[in-house]
Amino acid sequence: MQQIIFAIVTIAAFGFAAKQFLKIRRNIFLGKDKNISDQPGVRWKNVLLVAFGQKKMFKRWIPAVLHLFIYVAFLFTQIELIELLVDGFFGTHRFFASMLGGLYTVVISSIELLSVGAFFATLIFLIRRNLLAIPRFQMDEMTGFPKFDGNMILVLEIILLIGVFSMNGADKVLQSMGAEHYHMTGNFAVSSWLGPALFGGLSETTLIGIERFGWWLHILTVYAFLNYLPISKHLHIMLAFPNVYFAKLAQKGEMENMPEIMNEVKSMMGLIETDPDAPMDELPEFGSNDVMSLDWGNVLSAYTCTECGRCTSVCPANITGKKLSPRKIMMDVRDRATEIGKKLDSGDMQWVKEELKAEATTLTKENFDDGKSLFDYISNEELHACTTCNACVEACPVLINPLDIILKMRRYEILTLSAGPKDWTPMFTSIENSGGVWQLPDARDKWAEEATSQN
Repeated sequence: MQQIIFAIVTIAAFGFAAKQFLKIRRNIFLGKDKNISDQPGVRWKNVLLVAFGQKKMFKRWIPAVLHLFIYVAFLFTQIELIELLVDGFFGTHRFFASMLGGLYTVVISSIELLSVGAFFATLIFLIRRNLLAIPRFQMDEMTGFPKFDGNMILVLEIILLIGVFSMNGADKVLQSMGAEHYHMTGNFAVSSWLGPALFGGLSETTLIGIERFGWWLHILTVYAFLNYLPISKHLHIMLAFPNVYFAKLAQKGEMENMPEIMNEVKSMMGLIETDPDAPMDELPEFGSNDVMSLDWGNVLSAYTCTECGRCTSVCPANITGKKLSPRKIMMDVRDRATEIGKKLDSGDMQWVKEELKAEATTLTKENFDDGKSLFDYISNEELHACTTCNACVEACPVLINPLDIILKMRRYEILTLSAGPKDWTPMFTSIENSGGVWQLPDARDKWAEEATSQN
């Protein structure tokens, strides 16, 4: 009966999680297609050093060490999780113990020692978030669900550890009693003394109940965590690796050119020939105003964001009291992508573009229009405050680039909407008229012409 229940619960948990993860994938690819396949060797190196090796985390060594305990414990615990799945489906108990012998004792002991470190790290993280009032965890975007989310995953971590040590501790006492099915597995580093200290003197029936309680608590917490991930910032556990792989490799100060603008400037300067009699194409939209006009790499980064706030804590605009928070930019893009995804799932034809309603039969990302955009989430004040210093890009431990999104939205505002701060208008006018940012009466290259004529 236990195997049947386990199979039903496991299939349901993985099935529902898979459905949620496929929606996340769909939301990421709401963004425009972009070919990111250059320099695979460099990209894999980044994955090993930055995503797997946590290289950039150690710029702040105290949280880095604490995070390392949780991270390594998470990786090693997957070995025990595989055994739980095998035992659950086949009705065995500690399936790998007889196969690995003394190595099994070393593996489980290592997991227990790492789990103790993870337990203390989790407590410290809870204190940092809730008692020490660290500024980057107290900002406006971190109220409500983001605050709950940051605490919830830490609470799940503690529950998971309670399950592990209840299971192992009761198991060790049952082994010492010679209980049926509980064969000797050697002395575990923690449970061999913690089990007798907590559960010594209890009856065999009670101990079996505690062991089964710990076993089920462990596996059900894992399933709860798996299904919570798609709505949590902890989705970075999975997405950090592809995000680091597909991150921009160009120098951080290098901005992408827009071919349409670049060709127009070259034409004006006589660097390329154009046919003046050629028919005018429809004016393109410059920059981005919504998820669909960002590229899918930008949206992937939004879903990868850990909400750690390192980007915002080093942003000079934010430090000087301006409204900009690079972390909020990424959270807003993720929230907007999720909103669009939910509306697409609804299939409600009210979200079809007005001019396409007559011929549309289904709601798709191509004909979607709910009358909103990223500008309903991100204000012009936030976009204008950015100094493009790249501090946020440098600070991110998983190579997220908030600046790329800010620049694309600025370009849309200025080039497509012909809007922007009034203070910027004289600069644009001067560039257009004289080729320089300063309002000088002479053309920018007049000095060169005079020098040439004198020679």
